[in-house]
Amino acid sequence: MHARALSAWTQFVAMLSGQLAGRDSLRGMVDALAPQSNKLYHLGMGCVSRASLARANERTPAVLFERAFFALLSRCREVAPQTTKKFRFKESGKVHLLDATLIELPLSLFSWAKYRSGKGAVKLHMGLSADGYLPEFVDMTEGRVHEINPARAMDLPRGSWVVFDRGYTDYRWYQELTAGGVHFVTRLKSNASYREGEKRRGRKSPGVLEDRLIEFKGVLGKFRKIRFVDGADGAEYEFLTNAHELPAATVASLYKERWQVELFFKWIKQHLKVKSFVGTSVNAVRTQLWIALCAYLLLAFLKFRSRLCQSIFQILRLMQLNLFERRDLNELFCREKPKIPIENNQLELFGRN
Repeated sequence: MHARALSAWTQFVAMLSGQLAGRDSLRGMVDALAPQSNKLYHLGMGCVSRASLARANERTPAVLFERAFFALLSRCREVAPQTTKKFRFKESGKVHLLDATLIELPLSLFSWAKYRSGKGAVKLHMGLSADGYLPEFVDMTEGRVHEINPARAMDLPRGSWVVFDRGYTDYRWYQELTAGGVHFVTRLKSNASYREGEKRRGRKSPGVLEDRLIEFKGVLGKFRKIRFVDGADGAEYEFLTNAHELPAATVASLYKERWQVELFFKWIKQHLKVKSFVGTSVNAVRTQLWIALCAYLLLAFLKFRSRLCQSIFQILRLMQLNLFERRDLNELFCREKPKIPIENNQLELFGRN
């Protein structure tokens, strides 16, 4: 290979190190790696220059790092905690939390990322699993692509659950989900046009104001509308679902779980480098985003596999301070409090028998 060309592995480790170390420029990434030449050799890396790293981000297909992401995801699934046990389902399907977030880009530099007049953006579409809150479904598009388009492309197995907000409103899609045996929970739009059916019988759960069947014109099947008031702040919500046997309070709890995907977006924007980019092409932006998500999975895998009590943010901070140090994980993350020895001079204060 040409001396000035980088292998995909060297590029991946360099960009990943930049994410974990909090570097937001190519120069910063290269400067952080320069003093670690002997350690980089043992990682199977060569020398990294700013120019060669910039060329690699432009030329190496981002799909390579997308595949690396899904390979890491499969490893994380094996050790992720099962959080769906707090929901009582007759079927043991997974819960997927859907949402999308915009990452704004200056249109003068990213002319391909058209969003609105004079504005550019890339949109990150996410399907977060409630098992360990892992990003299982990921897509990246221009900012103007509607959320429902990638959502329709999801291959959800029969018996699974999907939770999303009103931005995904598509009654035909609701019909398709129901026909495929997929349960959904969302919020009903305030201007939705529907025909009310009978109220559901039985004792209402605390906070449930109304629980009835409804139908949409031109859409097959009956759906369920639940009016619910949150006891914490008194806010009133109208939920829509095709899960007819689920208690109304559990439907409300499922929708509340959707907040986790918004927390995930907030976390990666605050602690990973996904708002300032080191390249301007589509390939460079996608490369940086996929590697940032790989960084998150590596931190999550470390937490799950080692059963650490620290948050992922705390693990990231410790990793930043010890990124190229060979340390025992138990010593680094699980330090025991020093025990007071029996032979202690303070005992002399009380005398000895």
